[in-house]
Amino acid sequence: MRVGTGYDSHCFEEGRRLVLGGVHIPGHPGLSGHSDGDAITHAVIDAILGAAAMGNIGSHFPPDDETWKGADSMDLLERTRQILEYEGFRVVNIDVTVICEKPKIAPHLDAMKKRFGEVLQLTSDRVSIKGKSNEGLGWIGSGEGLAVHSVALIDRSSNFLDSGSIGEGSGAP
Repeated sequence: MRVGTGYDSHCFEEGRRLVLGGVHIPGHPGLSGHSDGDAITHAVIDAILGAAAMGNIGSHFPPDDETWKGADSMDLLERTRQILEYEGFRVVNIDVTVICEKPKIAPHLDAMKKRFGEVLQLTSDRVSIKGKSNEGLGWIGSGEGLAVHSVALIDRSSNFLDSGSIGEGSGAP
């Protein structure tokens, strides 16, 4: 088993759609970025790639490559899952913390968890996403943008049973 961490932050940008965790959140400016700016998905990609010691999102989807301009970050996550599987790994679970004042994350959690579960082929009990306030402090607290921290646990695919549960010998209960 391997653990990786990920981080991403973006400023809000008027005129862009806000997409977080693969879910469109209406009524709020979007995030700046080369792709769709989905900071949650970007942090998860970095955590997964970090756990596999395969670099980061920028090394696989460079921000100066026009191929990825405006790309759907869930497509990038799908490609990341395929890269991981090619190397014999599978995601066990992810844990995400979104730090922002607005928008409120809680109303969108179920939809985000469902999207991550579909793309990463995980059950919803293996996807944790939560929102936290920055209590008005700094650029996040003043509402200029948001930040995301993520952790991913991965394992060699051969350690998984067909049901998707952790296999014997993995050290897990």
